Amino acid sequence: MWTGWHEPLSTGGTDLRSVNTHKSAWDEDYRRRGDLWGGAPPPLPDLPAGAAVLELGCGNGKTLAALIRQPWSVTAVDISPRAVSLARRRPGTTTAALVVADAACLPFRGEVFDAVFLVHLAGHLPETGRKSVASAICRVLRPGGAVFFRAFSVEDMRAGKGAETEPQTFRRGGGIITHYFTETEVAVLFAPLAPVSVRTHRWQMRIRGRDLPRAEIEAVFRKRG
Repeated sequence: MWTGWHEPLSTGGTDLRSVNTHKSAWDEDYRRRGDLWGGAPPPLPDLPAGAAVLELGCGNGKTLAALIRQPWSVTAVDISPRAVSLARRRPGTTTAALVVADAACLPFRGEVFDAVFLVHLAGHLPETGRKSVASAICRVLRPGGAVFFRAFSVEDMRAGKGAETEPQTFRRGGGIITHYFTETEVAVLFAPLAPVSVRTHRWQMRIRGRDLPRAEIEAVFRKRG
């Protein structure tokens, strides 16, 4: 029986106007474009059956669709009600708990999840938001539990495009920001946890006859027991 719910904690100084703006920007993007994310989900780790798994920033359910095929107890969170509504339409999602919530202020008790997936969420937050989410993850993760992180690298072809709002953070159309990480920055962000691996995944994307660089930071951290 799931007993991990908790009253939402304080935002810890988070600017509520910024949170609402962030939520509205994503809601509008999903309203205009529907299912934003497609393609193959990232490879999944080998976790034991029955593991309590949390996905932050589930969007329209791209990664969630793969998570629910595993013998895990899955909870998925997104700040956008439209995104959660789209994710609920995917086959099999009735086996998961889908929650509309701010990843920086998670409505769960401490130390209730064995694994947290953070796939292309942190990069869409300002620095204060990224730190708050990392802190929230450390709180809800059980000792020995792992965080699986993925976000765009400063080496990616889109880094530097748009209006710079913070160092290596750029706003493009629709008000959504994207931050581009270095490996060192990711390691520092999750410093309370033990790094298992932090690496840059690089590949080429051909656009209009040109091979352009794509790059993501992939990292795994584990909470010390």
